[in-house]
Amino acid sequence: MSDESGTQDIPAGSPAGGPRPEPIRFFGTAWVNHDNGYALRRVGAATGSLAAAVASCMILRFAYEGLQIADTGSLVTVLVVAMFAICSALAFRHTWDGFSERPDPDRQASLRGLLAIGFVGSLLAYFFRSLTEAPGEKLHREEYEAALEQHKKRSTRRTGNPSKKRRRG
Repeated sequence: MSDESGTQDIPAGSPAGGPRPEPIRFFGTAWVNHDNGYALRRVGAATGSLAAAVASCMILRFAYEGLQIADTGSLVTVLVVAMFAICSALAFRHTWDGFSERPDPDRQASLRGLLAIGFVGSLLAYFFRSLTEAPGEKLHREEYEAALEQHKKRSTRRTGNPSKKRRRG
């Protein structure tokens, strides 16, 4: 963002007055040209999400040990472990799919609790996607290139006089 005007800086590849790329969390608009420390940001995002996932698993382990100390019984322990495992798998899949297509806002709102329980799966999805690209980069790039192409089609001028155009038939 430009300090003076409050608008986004236009990257080198986009035309003046054309569409601007949507920033991605932790990456800003560095994903467009892979500049401004893009590789370092990817390493940081991958490391951070993996560290957060490991720390989260340690916290869940303490919760499991608390259940063992409380002697709640094997049924409760199995249900809690299954709940976290299933919710993490569903959160992983939902987060992974969200990198390639825009999620439905209504579905996102209805799954908010499940995604909160399965936060480890979301962190792991973010980690694995950071190994290949900025999470969501492919989706943003497709949308940005389509917007650039549409802007180019709208802004190109016709040549010649349309009234002199030969008619078919």
